[in-house]
Amino acid sequence: MNFSIKIISILKRKKISFFTGVPDSVLMGFCNELTKFKKNNHVIAANEGGAISLAAGYYLATKKLPVVYFQNSGLGNIINPLTSMIHKDIYGIPMILFIGWRGSKNIKDEIQHKFQGKITLAQLKLLGINYKIFKKKNLPRQLNSLISYAKKNNQPAALIFKKGDLISVKDDKKKIDSVKINRNEFISNLIEQAKNYKIFATTGFTSRELYQIRQKKKSSKKNDFYMVGGMGHTSMFALGYSLFSKNKVICLDGDGSFLMHLGASVISTNFAKKNFKYILLNNSCHESVGGQPTSIEKINLKKFCSSIGYKKYFLLRNKKDIQKILKSFLKSKNPSFLEVRINNFSIKNLMRIKDLKNLKKSFYKN
Repeated sequence: MNFSIKIISILKRKKISFFTGVPDSVLMGFCNELTKFKKNNHVIAANEGGAISLAAGYYLATKKLPVVYFQNSGLGNIINPLTSMIHKDIYGIPMILFIGWRGSKNIKDEIQHKFQGKITLAQLKLLGINYKIFKKKNLPRQLNSLISYAKKNNQPAALIFKKGDLISVKDDKKKIDSVKINRNEFISNLIEQAKNYKIFATTGFTSRELYQIRQKKKSSKKNDFYMVGGMGHTSMFALGYSLFSKNKVICLDGDGSFLMHLGASVISTNFAKKNFKYILLNNSCHESVGGQPTSIEKINLKKFCSSIGYKKYFLLRNKKDIQKILKSFLKSKNPSFLEVRINNFSIKNLMRIKDLKNLKKSFYKN
């Protein structure tokens, strides 16, 4: 049974029709069903705190319960609006939270999810959020109970999903542009031309493809820092390192991460030295969690870069131009921004990055 469709059906009967959040692999099936909704009924937010705030505004306008969805790693982003605005002791705004529980007990998961998974239920208790862990047989009863609780207590209530609870079918109808660049093609060229750079690579497929390409080429990983978590924080990691190092630095980011904490770009250009460069791999979607769209196409990135202080903006969108434009970008003498238009495509059977402490030691030594 497709429980994502069943969940939406139950919510509709309860007059719940507005959804917002940040896509998650555990909730992939549910997120993909939401992409079929009309624009006003579903908003993919830049970050989880923004989704909570958007849902609160919706409730104020309609007095109807919204649903906010996100991975448990996003709990940190919701704490500020939740504890200073939403809580029943302040404005008392009810909503339903759907949370993907990465790193849950007795389910094998990646290293970056282990600690967050261990503390997730304790976090919810500390925040005063009533929750239930998804049970297929009890789904209608669980949803009805959480909805009643949220309305009665003017509080958020959460339904927690584990890995494998929902059907997670990706959209296989990807349109691959033969002219546009695949991420792995660009990364292969980058590591050849940027041998003297430290590369900070964003979480998801970008870090994993960089790691795997290094492995295949038998190339040293000593110059790479892999953001296995911390989505949206890559540029601040890279900036912090660049300010206190003589090494040349590249921040290798994705559009979902870029949008999540967009203000980081303003800080970067305000403080960056000549050794800092930023590359945006832009496929206009959250590829690693199902391919749901981002809103980056609404931004004129050339004007944006100019307005916040990047000295030069480069655009790469054709395979034939990779070496030429990448060479010009790396030669630029001031903080520069390179946008690379890539396909929604990744290497099959990607390796997972492990042994992070040894990778950190290697990064230190080089």
